[in-house]
Amino acid sequence: MPETRPPIELRGLNLAELQRMIDQRRLPPVDQWNPERCGHSEMRIARDGTWFHRGSPIRRPAMVRLFSTILRREADGRHMLVTPIEKLEIDVDSTAFRAVEMSSEGEGRNRTIAFRLDSGDAVILGPNHPLAIVPGPSPRILVRNGLEAELTRPVYYELAELALAEEHDPPGIWSKGAFFPLDVEA
Repeated sequence: MPETRPPIELRGLNLAELQRMIDQRRLPPVDQWNPERCGHSEMRIARDGTWFHRGSPIRRPAMVRLFSTILRREADGRHMLVTPIEKLEIDVDSTAFRAVEMSSEGEGRNRTIAFRLDSGDAVILGPNHPLAIVPGPSPRILVRNGLEAELTRPVYYELAELALAEEHDPPGIWSKGAFFPLDVEA
């Protein structure tokens, strides 16, 4: 089944339009599939977001987008590609996705922040998609099914600039009514 969904672009969209686009996307219910047939996919997602199969990069963005829709993270931390008939492990060097672009509307407690992911999807920072700074430091946003997106360095710096300009103590950022500190979790 070919991937027919175009990647989401943040430019030119207000966040209400973006939320409608996100809500209209239908992802496979991988959280409900538990096939017995298991194995390894011979695939890997590198730290920079490049997907590999048997050591060779997957060069077709539509193929990567398709695989990203059937990805989930197990309770034990393993990443799996899941279909109704099989579940295949995939090695992930850091996180499954990268947040490569940011858009912000509003200020302070009324701010809403969205991120475009390298998979062609987008996520809006808030209670259902929280931000955490894990040791490293590695800023990450929860995407879905246990999967995270690491913020690229330029995106994190843009986020940090907003947080520093608002002078919260501790430094942090508001989005969709939730506050996210920009310090490493204890």
